[in-house]
Amino acid sequence: MNLTLYGYDRDWLVVDCGMMIRQDLPDSPLQVPNIEELPRLGITPRAVVITHGHEDHIGALAWLWPQWQCDIYATPLAAGLLRAKFDERGLATDSIRIVEPGEAMECGAFLIRYLPLTHSIPESCALLLNTPAHRVLHTGDWKLDPEPLIGAPVDEELFRSLAPIDLVVGDSTNAPLPGKSRSEGEVARALLRTLSDCRGRVVVTCFASNLARVLALGKAAMQCGRRVSLMGRSMERMVRIARGLGYLDDFPPLVPVSDLGYLPADEVLVIATGSQGEPRAALSRLAQGRHADFELQAGDTVIFSAKAIPGNERHIERLHHALRQRDVRILEETHHPELHASGHPAQDELNRFYDWIRPRYLLPVHGEQRHQLAHRELAEARGITAPLSPSNGELIRFDETGLCVEARYVQRPRIVSQNSVRALEGLAAPKGEHRERHGDLFLWLAVTPAKTGWARIGRLIVDSRASSALDETSLSDWLDDTLSQVTAETLAQLRVQLQPRLMQWLSDHLRHLPAVHLQLSAAEVDSLP
Repeated sequence: MNLTLYGYDRDWLVVDCGMMIRQDLPDSPLQVPNIEELPRLGITPRAVVITHGHEDHIGALAWLWPQWQCDIYATPLAAGLLRAKFDERGLATDSIRIVEPGEAMECGAFLIRYLPLTHSIPESCALLLNTPAHRVLHTGDWKLDPEPLIGAPVDEELFRSLAPIDLVVGDSTNAPLPGKSRSEGEVARALLRTLSDCRGRVVVTCFASNLARVLALGKAAMQCGRRVSLMGRSMERMVRIARGLGYLDDFPPLVPVSDLGYLPADEVLVIATGSQGEPRAALSRLAQGRHADFELQAGDTVIFSAKAIPGNERHIERLHHALRQRDVRILEETHHPELHASGHPAQDELNRFYDWIRPRYLLPVHGEQRHQLAHRELAEARGITAPLSPSNGELIRFDETGLCVEARYVQRPRIVSQNSVRALEGLAAPKGEHRERHGDLFLWLAVTPAKTGWARIGRLIVDSRASSALDETSLSDWLDDTLSQVTAETLAQLRVQLQPRLMQWLSDHLRHLPAVHLQLSAAEVDSLP
């Protein structure tokens, strides 16, 4: 749900406008950024500037842009994806303007330059934001891939020419990890080796936006004498838009899914959506034998060329179980890490990049608190000043004295419901209580499934504007005990079981009960230091 605002001399830019999926709510609705405070602060964006086409960077724009009606600048692939979203909502697309990677433009007090960086989707760009007083580099999502398959490797000399940078607003996603992220070229060779050894039909599931992975699979299929078919609307749409931009000129001709039954099993490769165990995705339908045109057979192979997103572990395990029931061979990232590559920089890449641009200050973004802390520690070891881990809703000033938080504004959740954006109501009071609410209490818990119940990861994040003081230590202890006893299978079920107990505990321990806003998020534990 990335959205950053940059302001200078009353000119404001929005950088990215993404959504998140609320796994802890029934039906997993989309949550979008809360922008209600902007008019009261006198903030009217001159433009929206998009770094790349992933959903967590563009997915909310069709919902929020009607309140701004400003120009949108995006590279061709992201612009194509945005036009499709705007068309679906009946919005005009003439405000979406294409900027080629490497180009520069002026917008009010800002001179903005798009700087190509490699990532897991083509055309990802950092933004160099120049004002009369600052040189800020907003990295977006990136890594240093020497063999990206689509597009060129990162231009070291280009970034060296920018040094020194006053402030880098940088990707922290893999900051705790030593070494570097695997290249897409390495993954392509691993997929070719794996595919060469497979017998029977092969289904590979990956993220539709990872066009380099899709291209690698198409080329591997040709070398192994297999024909390619796509399953899943998002995969079909992404490939259609990418082909229109010339990114998949080397991709083989596609076979309609309805014709796969006429091909020998050893000549079939299907690229499908559903790597996260989504119940309605193509792979889940195959695993349950519910696809109208294609059926998996004993001895077929399913390759997961994607990382499990935290919170989806049990969905994925159910999918694996359904595939095993069909006697299908499964290859996944845990036991075959060579089949996937992260799109974010590990420590060697961060150090190398900061050698090039020589930033004075760092503001770490993306990831959880522990990722940002690891990023700050890496920066400080290099002599880069990194005093803050930003929180949602903070107004941060950057001037000759450095970085400081000027104010913080409440970010009450906004979700997409029945084709509109609405406020997410707080939790209900215990039955039989009819107290007036006193202030607001925001609780964010990062959790992971445990052998028995659930475990809390990291610190409890509390934002209290309640009139009664909260003992956070007692609440944390109570939460740990309660979570370990809950039998929920999913985050949504966990929320249903936890919220009445939480409200009762707060009712028992606070003199005045606030409006309570609870968010449960899945946390990774395999890369914890």
